[in-house]
Amino acid sequence: MPVAVVEAYAELARRVLAGPARLGRTRLVAVDGPSGAGKSRFAAHLADALAVLLDGDRPPVVHTDDLLDGWDDQFSFWARLDEWVLTPLREGKPGSYRRYSWVRQRFLGRPVPVPAMPVLVVEGVSTARAVVRPELTLAVFVTAPAPLRLARAVARDGPEILPELRRWHAGERAHFAADDTAARVDLLVDGAPTLPYDADRYYVRVR
Repeated sequence: MPVAVVEAYAELARRVLAGPARLGRTRLVAVDGPSGAGKSRFAAHLADALAVLLDGDRPPVVHTDDLLDGWDDQFSFWARLDEWVLTPLREGKPGSYRRYSWVRQRFLGRPVPVPAMPVLVVEGVSTARAVVRPELTLAVFVTAPAPLRLARAVARDGPEILPELRRWHAGERAHFAADDTAARVDLLVDGAPTLPYDADRYYVRVR
């Protein structure tokens, strides 16, 4: 039976900075897991902890939802991420990307800069996929029960997204099964723990 352990973001940040840079001079952290599990919150808290160790320089966090060309781009966005962000960083250069507007259904014109820093956090479904694992310093998988994840997504985006969301969840399940993601990451995180803890400073690891 899995054992839940409360661990500090500060310690994880030290672990990241002590690890090897495998994407050029950048330590790449992937925060993967199904939608609604708590990936964005985890990525934000880890970036905050890293900022303390980097004298206030908060590492960039790229959310792959910003790179999707609509609902049908669930996994094929990767070429865009690689061209716009990962390839420049491999060469020690800053990257950038254009954010997709889900309201206007198009990519916006103004680029979002991604500076070449010691750490880059990429958050989103399939970010720890097999093709990028050799370049990852840390791979994280955040999980939570499916009913709770569905409720979170509906509360955030409204019930009108339910048909697309159910299709999205089916795609996630198929991808994670084929990729064997949860078994291959460095850290498995409970995105809906029941034990008491300070969620701003700690996370719950499942092992």
